[in-house]
Amino acid sequence: MPGEPAEFLVYDELERCPYLPEQRARLPFRLPVRALSGEELDKRLEAGDRRNGPLLYKPSCPSCRACEPIRIDAYRFGLRERHRRTLRRGDRELAIEIGPTVATEDRVALYNLHLETRGLSQTGPRMDLEGYRHFLVESCCNSFEIRYYHEGRLAGVAVTDRGARSLSAVYCYYDTTLSHLGIGTYSILKQLELCRHYGLRHLYLGLYVEGCEAMGYKARFYPHERLVDGKWRVFDKPPQTAES
Repeated sequence: MPGEPAEFLVYDELERCPYLPEQRARLPFRLPVRALSGEELDKRLEAGDRRNGPLLYKPSCPSCRACEPIRIDAYRFGLRERHRRTLRRGDRELAIEIGPTVATEDRVALYNLHLETRGLSQTGPRMDLEGYRHFLVESCCNSFEIRYYHEGRLAGVAVTDRGARSLSAVYCYYDTTLSHLGIGTYSILKQLELCRHYGLRHLYLGLYVEGCEAMGYKARFYPHERLVDGKWRVFDKPPQTAES
């Protein structure tokens, strides 16, 4: 991107798609030569980039265009009754802290529990402390974590990036034995509150992939916008599969 820090291409190979197993994916990973400013991060998010540790990537697959970056306009989004119930429960039963991203054994254990109980652990080995640090602590921008505690015990973590006009939800994991609290939904609602508190316009939720069950929850927040053929389009209703 002209006028912005140069980037090194560090990986560019075809591999099995993590979202649609029948597809082959190409996810070129790039390393910026320095940390990104908030404005530089926003430009990359607007172009469809995501972050993995210190690296940026954007799907560039040879025969599939299913991945669509998705974001919510924090000032257009309207709470529905189910959201209000989730907020009331969470505000009553969860304590929240905001602080720098850190790697600890209890975070790694909670991360692995989350993946295993949600059926998301088939794509690789269990996370260890070094892998966690590379994935969720190392960064190329202004990053922080939102911590959720239940009865004094860490129950969830939402790693978040801050741009000049947006927040980006990098990854959220939580104790799935507390499913009645809906911590994943609660976290998105609190990130939207943070957007409005800081005067930021958008919350980026990553990629939406129709047909990928693990991604379906993102489309249940609407209206939302998805990057389709290079343009952000507004979707006022969720896909039928996401609403069910």
